[in-house]
Amino acid sequence: RCAAAGVPETVKFATKPQLARQMLERALEAGVPCGWVTGDEVYGGDRRLRLWLESRQQPFVMAVAKNEPLWWQGPTYVRAQRIAQSVPARAWQRLSAGAGAKGERLYDWALIELWRLQTSAEERRFGHYLLVRRSLDEKREHAYYLVYAPRSKASKQALVKVAGRRWQIETSFEAAKGECGLDQYEVRRWQGWYRHITLTLLAHAVLVTLSARSKKNA
Repeated sequence: RCAAAGVPETVKFATKPQLARQMLERALEAGVPCGWVTGDEVYGGDRRLRLWLESRQQPFVMAVAKNEPLWWQGPTYVRAQRIAQSVPARAWQRLSAGAGAKGERLYDWALIELWRLQTSAEERRFGHYLLVRRSLDEKREHAYYLVYAPRSKASKQALVKVAGRRWQIETSFEAAKGECGLDQYEVRRWQGWYRHITLTLLAHAVLVTLSARSKKNA
């Protein structure tokens, strides 16, 4: 069926984290500036993707599930939820994760340093952290983010800002659909679909760049 749809034999099945690594590797090798990588639990929960990013010393703030096993106070796995439960009341700080449709996205945040065996000065330059987000409503729901970053850049405010950028992904997809027709295609073969997606995303990137330049020069 793949051959009938025109999918090249060189295109093999890949999971979302595997596709993410391919795209990131292509972008980084091309010299595209990348201060941080962020993603939801699908990507943050993939340990191989995280280790690959660490091997490149690429900082990230990735969402993980509440039962994600992490090294906390030694080389023994503890679930993210349990680590968060140990946070004292004074460690929580109310910060905005960015502006939303109804104003600032305010949450309570806590940052906990995780344990790693680091034998060299270069390894110790980077830290591993668990960033926890707590909602302000009665449910007090928690969300968890695994962080790898230079210690000099691992302030709570900076990491919250990066975590909040993930919402921009959803906004960008909606904008690409509404402004460039990302989801407006009727094709029967892989080539047509691939070309449509590529051109619409390129068009959206151009529009975003022109808009940013216009605001900068205003």
